[in-house]
Amino acid sequence: MIETERLVLRPWRDADRAPFAAMCADPEVMTWLGPLWTEAQTNEAVDRQMALQAECGHCFWALEERATDEFLGFCGLKIMPDGCGLDGEIEAGWRLRRSAWGKGYAHESARAALDWGLANLDVPRIVAMTVTGNTRSWGLMEKLGMTRRPDLDFLHPNVPDGSSLKPHIIYAMGRG
Repeated sequence: MIETERLVLRPWRDADRAPFAAMCADPEVMTWLGPLWTEAQTNEAVDRQMALQAECGHCFWALEERATDEFLGFCGLKIMPDGCGLDGEIEAGWRLRRSAWGKGYAHESARAALDWGLANLDVPRIVAMTVTGNTRSWGLMEKLGMTRRPDLDFLHPNVPDGSSLKPHIIYAMGRG
């Protein structure tokens, strides 16, 4: 568990499933992520994160507000998906429910996750990915001090051909 001034990044709980499903059924939250997720898809995603936590000691952790214990979304670190050309690399990622936007929570939690990863994982760098149109996401990557790496861009294998969401851009942050 990682705590910041206002937030807690922690392993997932079964109680997170319903608010996560609601978040992933929000068209604004999912604008840059593809189709809305079903409850089954969100449950599968939570199960994957729980398994990653058990196996690796980290995942895209559940994110909650310290003052209220309210679920805000997720932020954390996991191994990049296969087929992205970055096999075995660690990815930083975040997704927050719409009511949590614009409050600095993504920056605060991502900073904590990156700091934890660089202090605790034996990796030369941590990467983050998004689509070109997601200016809020890559803007956060820049604010965090990550560097744009066009040489690592890729076509996401899990996105259908022809989709504007298939081309992904990469930012990275290394040690020192």
